[in-house]
Amino acid sequence: MTRDDKIAKSLAQAIRASGLQEGMTISFHHHLRDGDRVQNLVLAECARLGLKQLTVNTAAIMACHRPVLEHIREGIVAGIECNYMHPSVGHAISKGVMPGEVIFRSHGGRPAALARGQAKIDVAFIAASATDRAGNCNGQGGPSAFGSIGYAMPDALHARHVIVVSDHLEPYPLTPASIDESRVDAVVLVDSIGDPDKIISGTTRVTRDPVGLLIAQYAAKALQASGLVKEGLSFQTGAGGASLAVARYLGDIMRREGITGSFASGGITGMLVDLFEEGLFRSLLDVQCFDREAVRSMINNEKHREISASTYASPAAGSAVVDHLDMVILGATQVDLTFNVNVHTDSQGLIMGGSGGHSDTAAGARLTVIVAPLLRARLPLIVDRVGTITTPGRDVDLLVTQYGLACHPDRGDLKEKLIEADLPIRDIGDLKAKAESLAGIPARKTAEGRTVARVISRDGELLDRIRAVC
Repeated sequence: MTRDDKIAKSLAQAIRASGLQEGMTISFHHHLRDGDRVQNLVLAECARLGLKQLTVNTAAIMACHRPVLEHIREGIVAGIECNYMHPSVGHAISKGVMPGEVIFRSHGGRPAALARGQAKIDVAFIAASATDRAGNCNGQGGPSAFGSIGYAMPDALHARHVIVVSDHLEPYPLTPASIDESRVDAVVLVDSIGDPDKIISGTTRVTRDPVGLLIAQYAAKALQASGLVKEGLSFQTGAGGASLAVARYLGDIMRREGITGSFASGGITGMLVDLFEEGLFRSLLDVQCFDREAVRSMINNEKHREISASTYASPAAGSAVVDHLDMVILGATQVDLTFNVNVHTDSQGLIMGGSGGHSDTAAGARLTVIVAPLLRARLPLIVDRVGTITTPGRDVDLLVTQYGLACHPDRGDLKEKLIEADLPIRDIGDLKAKAESLAGIPARKTAEGRTVARVISRDGELLDRIRAVC
């Protein structure tokens, strides 16, 4: 390898040249979602090289990353820092498979921790769908194109050593370069970085469930009643089916009222692309593509702009996109009487998710709306105290269920507008009672095992602990 040509002969050579040693931290990103092959490839090579006690710092642990459990059992991986964890890995963590503790951050909290020195990366492995010999790379070229590479940008900026892993080589200089050569130390070419068709999942499709559609209709009417649906509005929705349905209904309102929004942001889906291409939003700010329609749009339209995780949501940045949001639509596993939201653990206390951008957007948006069915698997949504605090109640304005809407006590102004719009406003305690009348009062479970994970707020403070479920 030279400064002019950084292509390593093999992944093993690149790892050895990086100086990676026992106890160090390696990083990955999850833009290929359940189609990613790079994390598993790198960890398998680390195992062959005899490396132990590594920490994996990544934006998300997906279902395809289940092999990390065997690396934990063999002592190759000793720690995980992430923003989301799929239950196929999270359940094992909850049952104590890893002696150490997972550190959960948010999508904005992760780059903020790197900038503040609260987290470090020794070697970053960046999956890129296209690269040149010097390491200029992106997620837009080649057969494995996945779109935005925003979560990897802070890694390239802060890591001691950066290795680009790609399955598509282009002549120098690659354009556009989402990450440029000045940040890259080595390039490794592999047969495949993953399957881009698997960036979409069941959680990124509009719901067809009548209950979910009713909730979405209520939410869209609430947005309109709030007074924020006006020229130049900015909007983000989560990737859940009901949340995406809200985007569809919001588009109907904007079309009818002749309103054009300034931008939509976050993980971009085909639903938002449709609204953008229709002219209902002037731009898309994209930290992650959630489907192939979003990938196509970002490649072909300069107003569909790729942004880094720092630009998206970091509280350590001068400002971030979430600070400009008028409204955000988010989901929930549990909500409590003080409007705290849990999307980390299920009713048994098992890890099955994580904040992602949930707490970031809730903190930044002028109006934060939680949409969720009042009952899920015959269990009440609303509890006395959520199993894990993901997003503090102070950052939540409105809860929307099929049985009614509850406003945070500090949002009396919003409550008055919703009552005027003839929406079914309820006290959150009354909604809790309604759920319990339908499903009964669930037995309260208290996790008493050791701490298996810590939830760190976007500002770097301990927000909650997740304990082992024996």
